[in-house]
Amino acid sequence: MLALTLGCSHPGLTFSPEKFRPKRSFCVCANGFPSFLPEDVDNIKDTFARNLAQRIERLPVQVPFLKTSIMSSCVRPVMQGRTDPVVLLHGFDSSVLEWRYVYPLLEEAGVDAWAIDILGWGFSDLESRPLCDVASKRNHLYQLWKSYIKKPMILVGPSLGAAVAIDFVIYHPEAVSKLVLIDASVYAEGTREMSTLPRPFAYAGVSSAVALLKSVPLRYYVNNLAFKNLSFDVSMDWMKIGRLHCLHPWWEDATVNFMMNGGYNVIPLIKQVTQQTLIMGVRMTDYQYKLAFRLHVSCKMRRYAQYPSVVISLM
Repeated sequence: MLALTLGCSHPGLTFSPEKFRPKRSFCVCANGFPSFLPEDVDNIKDTFARNLAQRIERLPVQVPFLKTSIMSSCVRPVMQGRTDPVVLLHGFDSSVLEWRYVYPLLEEAGVDAWAIDILGWGFSDLESRPLCDVASKRNHLYQLWKSYIKKPMILVGPSLGAAVAIDFVIYHPEAVSKLVLIDASVYAEGTREMSTLPRPFAYAGVSSAVALLKSVPLRYYVNNLAFKNLSFDVSMDWMKIGRLHCLHPWWEDATVNFMMNGGYNVIPLIKQVTQQTLIMGVRMTDYQYKLAFRLHVSCKMRRYAQYPSVVISLM
């Protein structure tokens, strides 16, 4: 539920682009948006969000736990270079639109950037209601990487996306050259208590909590809690961006499935990470700083940086 904005410079980048014009396997509406996006996308005013939304496409990803491919949403580079690709994950209950301000900067700098929706969130086609637990999310990301990216990547994870990245790199180290963890949420022990409750009670409780995540008042409140000077119109627009993926009919089932299966607990995995890791802190509280420092100490190959000027919008 984040949108990141920051400056980007890459003075040492050597980029030899090759034209890469992917064929779209979906219809585009008259308003320029892919037809699989909820109709409410046309109500969004943010230019960066609208531009990135028009770039979203679905790629078929074959996973071992389904007989059919999952049409998986992402934004892939128009031009591919010879540098390590940068793959942008998002946070809990979010989408590729989290990167609406950063993605154009990366492209302008010549970075081979991908923004990928984590299985269960975003705009993938989940009509078949696949499993969306940790193992399924990991396997889906690996199959997408194996089918389309095909070379070691710099994996970027903000908030819960940092836990997704750590879990992934432990199981598939060959796919990741470096890690970037932004305001990492990696010290929670998941939602394992929910998996111990009788299923009818657990499902009812989780469903109620998940339904709250979709509510307009909550999304609006979170925006105003994070930013004191947002105008009403901007806050409402960011709220619409943040909950757009929630309008898919399978969103609730996918999120409930994830939470009832325990969520992410990567605490035992952190010290096993061997890839070079950049730990970024943005506008942190004292408590968040302590967690970031703890992560910095735990990672073997790490560097820490704090960027107070980076803007994060919680949606």
